[in-house]
Amino acid sequence: MKNALKFKGYTGTVEFDADDRIFHGRLIGLTDVITFEGASVSELEKDFRSAVDEYVKTCKEIGRVPEKPFSGRFIVRVPSELHCAIALAAKKNRKSINAWIAEVCQQNVMT
Repeated sequence: MKNALKFKGYTGTVEFDADDRIFHGRLIGLTDVITFEGASVSELEKDFRSAVDEYVKTCKEIGRVPEKPFSGRFIVRVPSELHCAIALAAKKNRKSINAWIAEVCQQNVMT
């Protein structure tokens, strides 16, 4: 993902506010809103790592398990005809539906 920071399995968006001349971002994949900012890339990265560490620490202090940003599972509802076509394409490639979809997603998202 372009314009993203990664630390301890967490991912943060990165944006630049030209009016305020500051970088800012937010951890993605969580229900909690965790933000960070910095006037330079170094400050942004430092505040991002601090935000992750503080989130994990706070969860521990209040007896809550920190959310995993992305579990690796998601549910997608598709029309039955598409489901059938996916199953046939996966079988043709000698893969499970999950493996085939993961490969297709990887080819289209990570390039």
